[in-house]
Amino acid sequence: MQPLWDPQRSYQRVALRDLEIKMRVGIAEIERHQLNPQRVIVNVELFAHKDKHEGETIESCFNYHPIHEYIVNNWPTRPHTDLLETLVEELVSFCFEDKRVEACRVSLQKPEIYEDAAATMVEFYRVRG
Repeated sequence: MQPLWDPQRSYQRVALRDLEIKMRVGIAEIERHQLNPQRVIVNVELFAHKDKHEGETIESCFNYHPIHEYIVNNWPTRPHTDLLETLVEELVSFCFEDKRVEACRVSLQKPEIYEDAAATMVEFYRVRG
């Protein structure tokens, strides 16, 4: 049986890049303070093997708008979350609700954790399985 994702084949990639939100996340005591939401930068990429785009409506392609709305409408108001990994897994599951998505890459960055580093980051790449 051939693996689902083959980077040697033609594919389509749709991305939502550098979406910045403020939310409560992290294990450090200062991150847990309810009045101290921090910046989180979200990147999402959706992949599918596809030789050619066909169709002239939004239904014929990946729509990143629901992903954007899911993040900006839900994450800033959610209760404190300890781990970025929890959020990444949740977003991966949301991406796979579109049955055409064969693989996705989701990364979350916290740019204000260390003064001597641009950001901390967690990234998952998942293939529908």
